[in-house]
Amino acid sequence: MSAITISRESGSWGNAIAAQVCDLLGYRLLDKQLIMEAAAEVGLSEQDFVDISEQDYKEKGLRDHLVEMLFGTVVPPRPAASKISWGGLEANVDKDWFAALVNDTVLNVYAQGGVVIVGRGGQVILKDQPDVLHVRITAPLAVRVARVQREQVIVESEARQRIEEHDQSSARYLWEMFEVEWDNPALYHLIINSAKLTPEAAAQTIVTAANCLEATITP
Repeated sequence: MSAITISRESGSWGNAIAAQVCDLLGYRLLDKQLIMEAAAEVGLSEQDFVDISEQDYKEKGLRDHLVEMLFGTVVPPRPAASKISWGGLEANVDKDWFAALVNDTVLNVYAQGGVVIVGRGGQVILKDQPDVLHVRITAPLAVRVARVQREQVIVESEARQRIEEHDQSSARYLWEMFEVEWDNPALYHLIINSAKLTPEAAAQTIVTAANCLEATITP
């Protein structure tokens, strides 16, 4: 299996599950450290971008999203002084350029093989590749609220608000970039409800599914 894409709702333990999948398969995870190193190598800095991203659309910044796309790719020339506006926020980067960068980078990572891609529209970009498993991690809202409340030591109302903002941001990103509904089950081979599963158990389920899919691929 060349790659596994993981889409996750906030509080569904998707990041922990992705890390467990990497441990079980010996795959690489596109974590922030690797990507920041890649961004530095191509001469990009965090100051190049304003605050807008998939994971925290209002808070963290397009820079986070961009550097997370830079794992082993060549960045196309960036148009000068062009802007995009999503959700009332502006970014000093051309939308078509950014979309091409995302697409090229995900394809480049896929070609290298042995990688788990969390977010970034991988389930859309790689939808026609036979050796990629697309997974969505979900859980009932009440379960996710309790997890976030416990993990971040915040009150229930704040946990609920953070989850809703995160999920709305992810859904908006997928629509803005690819015009697809984030929660469309047709985008995924496997949807896991993590309410009663440990990250380890969920990861093992993904590995089993990946092995089964790989067995169906004709060399």
